[in-house]
Amino acid sequence: MKKLILLAAVSFTVMSCGNNKKDDGSTSISIDGSSTVYPVTEAMAEEFRNEDPKTDITIGVSGTGGGFKKFGRGESDIANASRPIKDDERAIAEENNISFVELEVAYDGLAVIVHPENDWVDCFTVEQLKMIWEPGAQGTITRWNQIDPAWPDEEIHLFGPGVASGTFDYFTEAIVGKSGSSRGDYTASEDDNVLVQGVSGDKYGLGFFGLAYFEENSNKLRLVGVDGGEGCVKPSIETVSNGSYAPLSRPLFVYVNSSSVKNNPKVIDFINFYLDEASSLLKDVGYVPLTPEEYKAQKEKFNTFVEKHQK
Repeated sequence: MKKLILLAAVSFTVMSCGNNKKDDGSTSISIDGSSTVYPVTEAMAEEFRNEDPKTDITIGVSGTGGGFKKFGRGESDIANASRPIKDDERAIAEENNISFVELEVAYDGLAVIVHPENDWVDCFTVEQLKMIWEPGAQGTITRWNQIDPAWPDEEIHLFGPGVASGTFDYFTEAIVGKSGSSRGDYTASEDDNVLVQGVSGDKYGLGFFGLAYFEENSNKLRLVGVDGGEGCVKPSIETVSNGSYAPLSRPLFVYVNSSSVKNNPKVIDFINFYLDEASSLLKDVGYVPLTPEEYKAQKEKFNTFVEKHQK
């Protein structure tokens, strides 16, 4: 598996998301958003650059929420997202006369992870995770033995994505029951590598993030199963694909700006390439591809969108 490095310094200046052709004949495509979707889109961009080296694809990592803010202001061609767009984010885009298409590109499971020396927990029920993460747990549920009396009388040290993360939104909705509903006394970061470092350096640490980041760091962390009511299941390509890893399996998305489709043909080429090649590249970066039929449906959806906005 490729070494995937998320850098906050993956930054760029976007002058416009329409015609981004440069003086040297090259073309730029700007992308921002989810740290979870970043490795997928970066893998696609790397392969696309090999075939079309004159297309400059820049990818920022500001979280799903941050990416939608830029996308809604017209500052990016494509938004990476680990959850669907919210009504308030959609409203911002509409205020700026931006229309878009939502495309599913992969499936991902959220990994619940602990330190390798944690030898007392192999599985959490959804109820136990809710007990730990719900808002009322702040300042109240602070020790492992409060979850299970057989577990150590030691502080739980929590690590998780920040509030701008689609992973945070998905986890809180699936576990707590309401998107964005969480205790606030945990170490938060939009950079999943910070969370990896936090849990891997703390015997009493507990965290969650996308499965691909566990796969990349499995030598430093231990994966814990989740019991959604049908018994304990750990996330894997198989359990995410067949839906048995519930409720922490989810689709991942890209959103494409209509003005970019109209004014920058390379955006069309890149998205078609993305949907054509995703199934063969995704497993290399730890994600689960859609079925061939699902990719075909997404491509038809995109091409219909292109035809509409090129008239």
